[in-house]
Amino acid sequence: MKGKNETVLAAVMNQNRELTGREKVSVVWNLSVPAILAQVTSILMQYIDAAMVGGLGARASASIGVVSTSTWLLGSMCTSLSAGFSVQTAHQIGAGNEERARKVMKNGLMAAVIFSMILMLCGTAVSSRLPEWLGAEEAIWQDASGYFFVYACSLPAVQLNSIAGYMLQCSGDMRTPGLLNALMCGEDVVFNMIFIGRYGVTGAAIGTALAQVVTACLMLWRLCLCSPALRLRKGESWRPEKVIFARAAKISIPMGFENLAMCGAQIASTRIIAPLGSVAIAANSFAVTAESLCYMPGYGIGSAATTLVGQSLGAGKKKLAKNFADLSVLLGCGVMTLCGIVMYFLCPAVFAMLTPDQSVRDLGTAVLRIELFAEPFYAMSITASGALRGAGDTLVPSILNLISMWGVRLTLAVILVGQMGLAGAWIAMAVELCVRGILLFVRLRHGKWMKR
Repeated sequence: MKGKNETVLAAVMNQNRELTGREKVSVVWNLSVPAILAQVTSILMQYIDAAMVGGLGARASASIGVVSTSTWLLGSMCTSLSAGFSVQTAHQIGAGNEERARKVMKNGLMAAVIFSMILMLCGTAVSSRLPEWLGAEEAIWQDASGYFFVYACSLPAVQLNSIAGYMLQCSGDMRTPGLLNALMCGEDVVFNMIFIGRYGVTGAAIGTALAQVVTACLMLWRLCLCSPALRLRKGESWRPEKVIFARAAKISIPMGFENLAMCGAQIASTRIIAPLGSVAIAANSFAVTAESLCYMPGYGIGSAATTLVGQSLGAGKKKLAKNFADLSVLLGCGVMTLCGIVMYFLCPAVFAMLTPDQSVRDLGTAVLRIELFAEPFYAMSITASGALRGAGDTLVPSILNLISMWGVRLTLAVILVGQMGLAGAWIAMAVELCVRGILLFVRLRHGKWMKR
């Protein structure tokens, strides 16, 4: 039996009359809420790890913080591959071709296994030297290396969790990924309680990795055996198909290079911040974790926009796709602005939960409040990017992101950090997020993506 969101989407794509404004808002909201919950629960895992490791001291927190951008890089590469296949799935389901959608899914799963194994080998190979390359103080090298090594070993689970969740979302099932990611938070707490006491910082990575493995198994079970549109059928071929991989490459490769360059810029930012010491590294890491609670709702709405735009274009409804894109940006800006206002006043309490170190709390609160003024523009960039991804338009947005990140954020950070310390890096971040939001919003409004 189809879930509520899948039924709503099917009704929208099959009817001939134009939806009213209220109905469009309702569809966007109904798909966004489960996606928002899925994103928020993933951030709660970061809060859990940060809080449980924070009790071990500033150095323990810094050892995770110094490699966090590198873990994001590997995770974002997994996301890029997932998008290349899941967007095609949305187009095929929107066009009513479920058998073709299943073909795309099976090709995607095969690619996910191979790609994640390659990433795992690369990650484990560099883990022992990574903290040194990033300029971290020698006292945290061992813990940072151990954390990154375990994360790299978990990449096959991370990749399968990502692609299965994306496939379910693009089929209209936003609820299952949300519920399973919420369950993953509980698993993370249990596993962390078992392993942090024995292995310290490395134990936190082990706990998170095991939670990813369990959730990936459940996500694949739901996708392959229970999904109304995508569950496996007897007699259907698993043979790789060149055209599917070629289309995936057109979407995934620009995203992959974008994520490589974006995370590379974040790693460079970490390299700029690292000489400021363990307190600055820990404060920066905790501030990023705290701020993520504001922007993850935007990523949830962006996921809904990818589904809605992808299925609308697959059904040949370009005007509806544009309406959904505009509504998603509007909703994202509203939600993230509200979250930013709330976080501005709550961040001292949030940092108190994350670390007992008062100097880390004070510095983290100060720099986070600088960036929160850019949340509306950050929302524009996230939701506009999600809508453009649904149309398969990833190359130009990737270029715009690179120009913004390397041309604005890093340039300003190099100039300001020497004069203002960590606050300079966060001023550079706030300015860059505003520039990025404007660039991607202009791209969305230009409308060329509807001709793709």
